Amino acid sequence: MSDKILLSILDDHQGIIDGYLYRLNGNPQIEVVAMMTYGEELEPTLARHPTDVLLLDINVPTSPDNHNPYPILFTLPKLLDQYPDLAVLVISVHNERGLIRSVMEAGASGYILKDDQAMIRDLGNVIQSVADGGIVLSQPAHQLLLKHDPDLNNNQLTERQLEVLSLCAAYPDWTTAELSEKMSVTNSTTRNLLSGAYLRLDVHTRLAAVSKAREIGIITPLSPNTQPRY
Repeated sequence: MSDKILLSILDDHQGIIDGYLYRLNGNPQIEVVAMMTYGEELEPTLARHPTDVLLLDINVPTSPDNHNPYPILFTLPKLLDQYPDLAVLVISVHNERGLIRSVMEAGASGYILKDDQAMIRDLGNVIQSVADGGIVLSQPAHQLLLKHDPDLNNNQLTERQLEVLSLCAAYPDWTTAELSEKMSVTNSTTRNLLSGAYLRLDVHTRLAAVSKAREIGIITPLSPNTQPRY
């Protein structure tokens, strides 16, 4: 990543894009490198403009001649395999639990509702958080996932979630791509495993997830004379 967070935006409403630009105006840590209004612009734009964070509306028309919604759930895992360090932050009007879960399982780093004024006002810090590897959800989106998935209300992790956290603990400097290669899975699957672990542990970063998992005794603890390195 460069000194600045390189941000690309896909949204089919210019007024929405202008609002994001207003919120980010003057933020020295973020540079907007590309803006798009149609889904078919996404892949060629990312190929031309190195991007750290993609700000994404998931309900955009495919092209000027095809107003059907762009198949983002098909495209997102492919993008994350091609760009393993890319963080995708979805900002949407849709608050259906199934859609939120599908987007997060596809590898998104966050899901914010467009009427979440607190998150939108704090957009610069939200972008910084996902760029740093964190997971961000609007509170209503988080509550929808918790309400319909009782396993998210406790610290019980799946076997694969425990595996990825164990790797994160052992190799704190590894990238998503390196974790994925070790586990023989796609980058989007690794992101899904991590975000699921974060939700169940009620944390937002790898460091916090590993620390909490050690604290509650579900992964191997540190030896008494060992200092964690992150």
